[in-house]
Amino acid sequence: MRKKARDRDRELSSPSEDSALPNGDRAQPSLSSPFHNSPRFNRAWQLFQGGLFVFPLFPALGAIAMGLASSSALQQNFRKIRQLPLNGALALLAILLVASSCFAVNGGDAFLGLANLIPFFIVFAGLSQLLQTPIQLRRMAWIIVLSSIPVVILGLGQMLGEWTTPQLVWNIFGWDLEQGGNPPGRMASSFMYANLLAFYLLIVLILGLGIAIEAFQEWRKDPTLKQQWFLLGLTAILLGNGLGLLLTSSRNAWGVTAIACLAFVVYLGWYWLVAGVSATAGVVLWASFGPPGGRGIARQIVPSLLWRRLSGEMYEPAEIEALRTSQWKFALSMTRDRPFFGWGLRSFPQLYEAKTQLWFGHPHNLFLMLSGEAGIPATLLLCAIAAWVLARAILLLRLWTKALRPQWRSDRLILLTYIIAFAGCILFNFLDVTVFDLRTNTYGWILLSALCGVVYRYGVLLP
Repeated sequence: MRKKARDRDRELSSPSEDSALPNGDRAQPSLSSPFHNSPRFNRAWQLFQGGLFVFPLFPALGAIAMGLASSSALQQNFRKIRQLPLNGALALLAILLVASSCFAVNGGDAFLGLANLIPFFIVFAGLSQLLQTPIQLRRMAWIIVLSSIPVVILGLGQMLGEWTTPQLVWNIFGWDLEQGGNPPGRMASSFMYANLLAFYLLIVLILGLGIAIEAFQEWRKDPTLKQQWFLLGLTAILLGNGLGLLLTSSRNAWGVTAIACLAFVVYLGWYWLVAGVSATAGVVLWASFGPPGGRGIARQIVPSLLWRRLSGEMYEPAEIEALRTSQWKFALSMTRDRPFFGWGLRSFPQLYEAKTQLWFGHPHNLFLMLSGEAGIPATLLLCAIAAWVLARAILLLRLWTKALRPQWRSDRLILLTYIIAFAGCILFNFLDVTVFDLRTNTYGWILLSALCGVVYRYGVLLP
């Protein structure tokens, strides 16, 4: 412990680029380079990048490419991966989930439900060895942001141009466009449902904001015409994503986006923006929930899409059994009845339908769903694994703030961006569930893997 503390203090207090961490920070490639800082991972890293780029529109091909990249990293680092305590915790979690399936009310559905979790534990173990440097985090953010352009174009065509797709698109890509959105009036683009697109665009926007702030800071240092056009192009992409997020009509995603923007503002010390963001949010909330006699002026300012959706006036009032609060109460009752192993994965829909005659695929809260279906121990273990990675990443961020090495100080923003993005995933899943869709589930695990990989790489700095 004393040796590790001395190593940490030496690294933090030394601005030298020759101070050696695993693989050497000084050997990192430029942002434009597709190569890994460790040559033995070059092929896996390039394969991962290709899969990540095509993933939004060709999920099957993207998943195969990224899965092969993870498998390659697993093979090359298997002995080390097997010894990591976090991977041992994931193995224990897998055992608990299998045990829950053995005691499930419907074993067949429960074992099928394992496909939404256990394979991603394996992918996480490999990717956390492959994705370990800030420059990789930046490149991944750029790939995710740029690959969102066709998704937004398709969504705008769906809503404004009444685009649809032929059966051939479904056969090749695994998705189709429904004219007017799904549900009607809400943009879904190439995703199955509007809320899933909202989650995707939430991740894209947060990552995009992070690299846009970096680009803005670079422009201030070097205000050339090239940098200006570069920043304007990125801004245009983010505005398109913001419009797409607005058209999803996802109150959950809107709220998490506002919190993410506030987190960036506070971290950067732009306190003058805090008042503006708070005032804007106050006007929107007043237009949505203010007293009838005083909200008229606010409703003339705020777009009706916002206040009608937030207030619930856009749709007919839902019956009690369709409310999320009713679903949460039922999920809690499932946990009370079977607290240790739950009722089995994918059991909520049939149990809730048997009681209410209404079918819902999940209770719109990941943690209540897992506690009811897989039991309290499995849920707490999964939360502990994610919390450990997130806490260590935050601690590393604080240490980089104190470090004298210029590169680490400049890398703080991209690390913060991934912390906010993964925290956004967690917040979104308090009001929805994203593990049933291949793409949204994968993006969450990629963010967690990247954070964990950076924590592993710079572990010598952490207490």
